[in-house]
Amino acid sequence: MTLALLIAGAALAGCGVPAERIADAPARASAKPFPLPALTGRVVDNADLLVAEQEAQLSVALATTERLTRHQFVVVTLPSLGGRSIEEVGLTLGKGWGIGRKGYNDGVLLIVAPNERKVRIEVGCGLEGALTDSEAQAIIDQRILPGFRKGRMAAGIFRGSAAIIREIDEPGVTP
Repeated sequence: MTLALLIAGAALAGCGVPAERIADAPARASAKPFPLPALTGRVVDNADLLVAEQEAQLSVALATTERLTRHQFVVVTLPSLGGRSIEEVGLTLGKGWGIGRKGYNDGVLLIVAPNERKVRIEVGCGLEGALTDSEAQAIIDQRILPGFRKGRMAAGIFRGSAAIIREIDEPGVTP
């Protein structure tokens, strides 16, 4: 699948900004509630962008990161955003799944929606210092999108995930 143009976003969502201000109000009024997919593991590949071996390899990397840092990182691909903005979907997933430790809000989501050509890194408040908006955007622009533009979705996901792991695995980040 070639994605010539991919709209990207990175945010420290939910960090003192009410969800109502982040969400796209007209889309919210016309769209059905976003159905929360099941959190089946550290990789939720509902858009089928990864083969089983790739999903397993990525799951091991994410589990290792969580074991070493205690920061929870989940990769999710969605066949559709259901008429919602990727920002709203990211907040819904993060809160609904409870990504990150309670009281620390130190979770990260990498969200890929290929049909809408959107990707987002959703970062919990507890990791703001380790993974800033500008760093997340640089990961999207420099690590994820080049692979996506060449039709290499798995490569973009792996390169982006590795860059996120490097950022959240810095010494002094774990509370």
